[in-house]
Formats: sequence, structure tokens, C-alpha cells
Amino acid sequence: MTRSLALTGDDPRATALAAALEALGMAGFPAVLAGWLGRELAFDNVTTLAYRDGAAPEMLYRAAAEPRVHARLDSAYLEGAYLLDPFHQLHLDAAPDGLYRLQDIAPDHFTRGDYYLTYYAGTTLTDEIAYVASPAPGVSVTVCLGRDASSGKRFSGRDLAEAARIAPVCLALMRRHWAGLHPGGAPAPESDAVVERLRRNAAARLGIELTPRQAETAFLILKGHSTASIALRLDLSPQTVKVFRKQLYHRCAISSQAELFSLFLPLLGAPEAR
Repeated sequence: MTRSLALTGDDPRATALAAALEALGMAGFPAVLAGWLGRELAFDNVTTLAYRDGAAPEMLYRAAAEPRVHARLDSAYLEGAYLLDPFHQLHLDAAPDGLYRLQDIAPDHFTRGDYYLTYYAGTTLTDEIAYVASPAPGVSVTVCLGRDASSGKRFSGRDLAEAARIAPVCLALMRRHWAGLHPGGAPAPESDAVVERLRRNAAARLGIELTPRQAETAFLILKGHSTASIALRLDLSPQTVKVFRKQLYHRCAISSQAELFSLFLPLLGAPEAR
């Protein structure tokens, strides 16, 4: 007579993974997935978003003990600030499925920019990693795991190694569960299209006429790029970028990045003026 080994359920990580497998295709999957990830590594919050071509991001799941983490997610991030987010840029770039850390993909002056200082710093996030999967053409799902004021810690090398170890399993689960997501119906806007929308809206809503180069410089400043980084991206000299920046501030009658952010952020998420 063949005898089977008893299921003891002594390994909570294996039990949590089994629960995630059983929850595939069910409404509660995002929470169960977060539960398994929480068994594998320590984090303070989780934010799961779907980026779709031709549409604003869709919130799939969020959980945080610190209320400030998601306090402005609906009112600021989903209304247009996402266009400045390095994780959204991964979607635009059609980046390969994988594990990414914010500090590795952010622009060189990200922590000096006003997207960070005005929005991101208010979340109290101290570190963030994300599993990024593309379950369907024109769609990417990002499961962001963060450390915030709850712990005040950053992810250690050991944490990152553990996150990388389970990445193939996590990404496979994400692709399988969200395979039915569809894009928003139009191609993802290239940076040039976002810049043109910014330029048109500045003229129509604020009465500020910008040249394409000035609008492009403004967008890159908002994203957290330094003068040197902007020069490399636009194939210009740093001195020329400084001239564009000076002209930009003069036309907008402002004198700081904070004013630029306050002025232009509402224009990013608004429909393009005609």
C-alpha cells in the first residue's frame, strides 16, 4: 500500500505561496500576493498599479500602516503626477519584466526635484522596490514594496537578494493573474506628446507661450534631471540648457523649481488644449 507524506503546514512561506496560487484569477489575489511577499521579506507598505497605454494608471491594491504613504495617491499621483514617476517611465520604455529599485532608475537629481520634495517626500517613503511585469501588450503591472516612517529603514543587501530570489515566482504569478488586462485603447504617449500637451496647456490655460525646447526642459526639470542630464538627453551643451532654463523662468515669471512644479503639475494630467 502506498503511503503519502502528511501535510504538516509547518512552513508559513510555503503555505502563503500556496494560497497565492489558489487565489489566481480571484478578486482577492492582490492581497494574498502581498501576504506571501510579506512572508518572504519585510516591507512597510505595498502599492499595486496597472499602467495602460492611453489611460491613467489603475489602482489594483494598496496597504500601509502609515496613512501618509497613500494620502495623496488619488488627488495628486493618479491625477497627473505619475507622469513624473520613474516607475511609470519603465512602462513607457517597455522595460523587461524584473525587479527594480527606485534609486537605480531615478534621474540624477530626483531627490532634489520638486516632484520628490513636494509629493514623494510627503509619503515618508525611505526606500522602494518594485516587481514589474507585462501580462499583456500595452499593459504593465507594478507591485511596489516600500519602507516608510513605520520602520525608518532602507532595504539591505540581504533584503534585495531575497527579493531577487523570489522574483521569477512573483513575476510569473503577476503575468498569469493579470493576463486579461487590456490597454486603454491608444498608444502610450511618448515624451514628445506629453511635452506638447504641456506646451499647449500652458498657452491655453496660463497664457504662457513656450517653445518646444523650453517645454521639454521644463518637463525634464520636473522629473528631476540635472542640467548635465538634460544636456545629454537633448544633445545640447549644459550652457545652452541653462539659457533655456533662464528663458523658461522668465516667461513663467517664477524664480524656483518649486514654483515651476506648482504651476505645471496640474497641466500634465489635464486634457490637451486645442
